[in-house]
Amino acid sequence: QVQLVESGGGLVQAGGSLRLSCVASGRSFNRNSMGWFRQAPGKERDFVAAIVWSGGTTYYADSVKGRFTISRDNAKNTVYLQMNSLKPEDTAVYYCAATSTLLGLKSRYSYPDWGQGTQVTVSS
Repeated sequence: QVQLVESGGGLVQAGGSLRLSCVASGRSFNRNSMGWFRQAPGKERDFVAAIVWSGGTTYYADSVKGRFTISRDNAKNTVYLQMNSLKPEDTAVYYCAATSTLLGLKSRYSYPDWGQGTQVTVSS
């Protein structure tokens, strides 16, 4: 099992930036693929971005391509989500997730381990 703790959320104006961090402990971090998901009130938990254990392959939802960047530092057991050009529709609770698989990384069902979430609010 992997324990995940997110940080870096907050309130930002449209067009601004935030960087989310997720620190992992437990099962060897550098063997995990990591994902970011988000959930707005009354909506499903949606895929945002994912990165494989080596950092060599990344995936993004169409809605964030060109604005968000996922990265990882295996020496620090940390995965990041740099969010630029934020929009009000990016407002949600953002969750970090971990999985030992390389497949199906855009599906929340592929991830057995989740953090508690961090709120991101973008004002217009």
